[in-house]
Amino acid sequence: MADRPRFPNAQLRAVREGEFQMSRAEFANLIIETGAQMGEALGCTSRLVAAWEDGEVKLPRAVYQRVLTQMTGRPPAALGFRLNTPPPPAAPAATAHGTEGVVDPAHRAFLADGASAALSLLPLADLKEPPGRIGAGDVRAVDRAVTTIYAHDHDHGSAALRRAASRALHTAYQWLQEGTYTDRTGKRLRSATGHLSIAAGWLSYDSGRAADARSLYGEALAAARIADDPGLEGHAFGCLSLLAKASGRPREAISAAQGAQAVVRTYGSPRMLSLFAMREAGGWALLGDASATDKTIVKTHRLYAQGPSDADPAWLEFYTPAELAGLEALARADLGQHQRAAAGAEQAVLLHGDAFARNRALYTADVAIQHALRDRPEAEAAAEAAGRVLAYLPQVRSDRLLQQLHNVESALQRHAAVPAVADWLEEYRTTTSVR
Repeated sequence: MADRPRFPNAQLRAVREGEFQMSRAEFANLIIETGAQMGEALGCTSRLVAAWEDGEVKLPRAVYQRVLTQMTGRPPAALGFRLNTPPPPAAPAATAHGTEGVVDPAHRAFLADGASAALSLLPLADLKEPPGRIGAGDVRAVDRAVTTIYAHDHDHGSAALRRAASRALHTAYQWLQEGTYTDRTGKRLRSATGHLSIAAGWLSYDSGRAADARSLYGEALAAARIADDPGLEGHAFGCLSLLAKASGRPREAISAAQGAQAVVRTYGSPRMLSLFAMREAGGWALLGDASATDKTIVKTHRLYAQGPSDADPAWLEFYTPAELAGLEALARADLGQHQRAAAGAEQAVLLHGDAFARNRALYTADVAIQHALRDRPEAEAAAEAAGRVLAYLPQVRSDRLLQQLHNVESALQRHAAVPAVADWLEEYRTTTSVR
């Protein structure tokens, strides 16, 4: 069959480059954000924008037409799209990875839940009048926003909540700056706002916005010191350690993790100390120091074995035995210990059970990658794990997961001659490309 003729869309490209002054990736992110504001969950990518501009797709699906019109103030024809053929049937929303299929009922229910969770933050985010007198109930409202963010993020990723969290944080700062309150309430409000800043920073980190996350973690650190809250200060240092490692700065990751441990050493939470020790181990692993990594991991397990404490903060609930195994697996991977890393990541997935869907997806991707990179690769096992990762995409919306899938594809390319791997690569490309 002959290839269909392509008619490049110079008008859309001119709007993107001239008016918005954005790269294709930035434009795709703006489409996702605008869609979220309109109640649409989209998985737009730079590849999809390129397909529009290069003429591979003459007319986007109806959901994208609506979003583009909202963004630009222009109908599809004014954006250079060809309307002489009927558009494909409109779907209520796209899957997280840009698939052009119909959304199944389970995914539609997830989208409704995501919208409900975001809306639950809006009363805190929509303050229009001066805040007046701030009391304990207002502080609890900030705490509830933090709880909502973490509960929904664990299962679905960051996309549905990032903007709502930012608005809630703006309101909390408005209360701090313009409200009246007692010294005790002011201290509690500042601590609560710091924790909300960390939660918002986490959503930015999971959405691939490292600079935003770093700024928000810095704000939380300042709030902790003003409020004299060592638990919050340690949490902020721990997050900065994670961010430094993700950005390829191992020495900074180690220093921040050690700072976190120093701050909370007398806090009374061995589990929190264990987490920060594991953050340090991750830095040592990225630095390539196997001896220091092993020593710190032993310390991590010793602290964890002391069990839970009344001093454990609520946000620490994610640090289960499954997460402990998973974080150690990541350190083993950075040391090139691929067999141990694969086993640890698989253990993390099994121990998570039905909880923490986003983390299960990420660790399953790690299983696939490590099987592919072993000295004696197990290509079929890697393909099987990779297939399980794709199943999470309609539910979990996380830029980190999409990046991990790209990493899985890169790791499996060398085994493309294996039938199971070839099948997965075809499925992955079909799922994530424009059809």
